[in-house]
Amino acid sequence: MLARIFKRGKSSMQSGPAKANLWFLEFDTNDSKKLDPLMGWTGSSGTQGQVRLKFESKQDAIIYAEKHSLAYTITENEHRKPVIRKNGYGENFATNRKISWTH
Repeated sequence: MLARIFKRGKSSMQSGPAKANLWFLEFDTNDSKKLDPLMGWTGSSGTQGQVRLKFESKQDAIIYAEKHSLAYTITENEHRKPVIRKNGYGENFATNRKISWTH
C-alpha cells in the first residue's frame, strides 16, 4: 500500500500560515469508485481512503510509515516569501495621519 506524506498549503481564504505546520499521511487508493444505481452516490469498499493521520513533523510521519512497512512518497510545497508592507493596514487608522483617509 502506498502512502503520501505532505504538508498542506495555505488556504486561499487565509491571510496567514495558521494550521499549515502539520504534516499529513494519506493512503492512496487504487480501487475505483462505484456508482450506486439507485441513489447515484459514489462509494468504494476500501476504507483506507478515508484515513488521514496528522504529525508534528515530517520525520515523525516517515518514522510511522517505516515502522508499519508502508511505501511512501513525500510531497513538499514551495515556500513563498511573506509579503510585509512597511505601513500595513493598521496605518489607515492611525491617529497621527497628516492626510485624511477616504475610500
